Amino acid sequence: MPHRSRLSTFVLDCQVEDLAPHIEFWSRALGRAVATGDQDGDGRYAELESDTDEPLLLLQKVDHASRIHLDIETDDIDAEADRLEALGARRIGFVKRWWVMEAPSGHRFCVIRPQREPFGAHTTTWA
Repeated sequence: MPHRSRLSTFVLDCQVEDLAPHIEFWSRALGRAVATGDQDGDGRYAELESDTDEPLLLLQKVDHASRIHLDIETDDIDAEADRLEALGARRIGFVKRWWVMEAPSGHRFCVIRPQREPFGAHTTTWA
């Protein structure tokens, strides 16, 4: 059965004690207002404002080294992970509601459920 996917989010992984000053830095550096300073109520996620036709900008408090990673949103998480594995990626683990994947280049990324509706023009349908 076909499924759809698209680039969803640029995630700034921040290995920090307190995410708040880093939210302020990235908000000012990118000229984006803070959409939410504490997305899940646990102090681990914050979102900067973005237009509906561009990727989301998320800051995430992490335990590993700071880096940036991509999220790919899809209407079928397992089918998209399977497709990416066939291209050479590997599954690292399932966290909450998404797959953490690793590209052949060693870059980590996530396959997540849809974040915004509708999928629209920047969506690819896979057979």
